[in-house]
This record gives sequence, C-alpha cells and structure tokens, in this order.
Amino acid sequence: MTRPVWFVALIAAIAFWSALLVSARAEESDSAALAAAMKDATATLQGGIRASESEGTTISAKFEIEDGKLRLSVYTMKGDSFMEVVADPKTGAIDKAAKITDADDLKEATSQRAAVANAKVSLLAAIDAAVKANAGSRAVSIVPELKNGGATAEVTLVSGNTFKKVTEKLD
Repeated sequence: MTRPVWFVALIAAIAFWSALLVSARAEESDSAALAAAMKDATATLQGGIRASESEGTTISAKFEIEDGKLRLSVYTMKGDSFMEVVADPKTGAIDKAAKITDADDLKEATSQRAAVANAKVSLLAAIDAAVKANAGSRAVSIVPELKNGGATAEVTLVSGNTFKKVTEKLD
C-alpha cells in the first residue's frame, strides 16, 4: 500500500471509531438522564397506558427525555388511525394527544399494531409480569413486535441507574 492510501485508510478508521465512541457516550448520557429523571416521576408506565385508553388501544409506551424534560408517550390505534398520547410523568394525566403523521413513526406504529393484533396477553399484563419478575425495577418502555410468527414485547426496566431489557411473550 502506498503511503497516501495508507494514510487515508488510517484517517477513515479513526473517524469510524470516533463516531462509535461519540454515539456510545451519547447513549450513556441519555440513559443516565433518563434514569435520573425517572426518580422524580410518580406516574407509572401502566398508569399512562390506562389514562390513554380513551384515545384507543395501546400499541407501545415509553418514558423518554425530549427537549431536556421527561415525558410519557403512549402510541394508540383506533381503526386505521394512530395517535401519540403524551401524559404528565408526575400525575399520569393526559397533556395532549395528536395524530401520528411522521413517516418513521407511522412505520413503527404499523409494525406494533401487527404485533398487538396477534397478542393474547395485554401490554399491561406483560409489564406487570416483567416488573414482578424483577423486584425493585420499574417499567420504562414496552415495544411489541412479531418474532418468528409470535407476538412478543420488549420491556425496558430501570432499577436505580441500571437498565435491563426483558422479553415477554404476548401469545
């Protein structure tokens, strides 16, 4: 390999690994911020789901940091429409509900609807089972999906600053 080609390859490798490190640090930072914010939240994921039932059938739910603030977001479906219901993380009361129009969010919602349509176990029951099996943990999110023809849900739990993902069968 000639010297200029070798140098370009080295620079490309350094850039690649730097991008991975930055991404990993950003994810760690987001996780740390989420864990810290969850300590002040009195609402539960389950309560947010129950509050959003007036807007349709829940297809996923999560606590997240957006614009530096904790929020509880629940995706629901009613017929062919999808809604994002945002609940107050302190009270669990609905702050707003809006139709989902973003293409990526619609793609996720459509996939989640397919999983929920094949489920025999409710998302609430799946969350309760995950929390019960992991004493001291609190549910942060639930995302259903179809795997090998069966419906499952990935439940993210937090205990202190430690996150854990568990899979619950929905069929």
